[in-house]
Amino acid sequence: MTRDTGERLLYETIFQRRDTRAEFTGAPIPDDVLHRVLSAAHAAPSVGLSQPWDFIVVSDMDVREKFREHVRTEREVFAGQLDAERARTFARIKIEGIVEASAGIVVGYDPSRGAPAVLGRHAIADAGLYSVCLAIQNLWLAATAEGLGLGWVSFYREEFLGELVGLPENIRPVAWLCVGPVRDLPSVPDLERHGWRERLPLSAVLHYERYSNAELRG
Repeated sequence: MTRDTGERLLYETIFQRRDTRAEFTGAPIPDDVLHRVLSAAHAAPSVGLSQPWDFIVVSDMDVREKFREHVRTEREVFAGQLDAERARTFARIKIEGIVEASAGIVVGYDPSRGAPAVLGRHAIADAGLYSVCLAIQNLWLAATAEGLGLGWVSFYREEFLGELVGLPENIRPVAWLCVGPVRDLPSVPDLERHGWRERLPLSAVLHYERYSNAELRG
């Protein structure tokens, strides 16, 4: 593979990545593929090389159904906070593929990993949490490159998920990721396709030297 080919494939993977909900086939993930994806996540950079993440692969359907019911309850809580127009839009949006996916991956953050002297965390307490998010991004891109879909479920209470999968009290659940083979990956993100939000252009968030008001920049 040439350097130009590798760069092109990297950018194609980045822009192909989607938050997958309705496209899962339920087919099993080959063990070697799952290992490669998790290895990519574990290769992420971390503050002070603390590697503060844990990954729990959840295949048990009883556990997944319990989590789905919890997510449905939290969906209703959120929907109750919306005005009528926004609620109608939200009703069309599928927010999870917990039982349709091949597996769930719970990602946890252990702030004690590498403690007490985590190099680089003394002034930014959340640097460890940022590291876990980098691992999730690695996992997401690797899954996309492998032809898998991935959906990040965030409609849950941390205490519920931690107890559901037996996390110690000091480990914070950061994500439940639905992972598995998919029929396809949508060309347009679901939230944009359903009219919830539109992607901003780069120019709206790009600044040079100092922050400037995007609305004033035209």
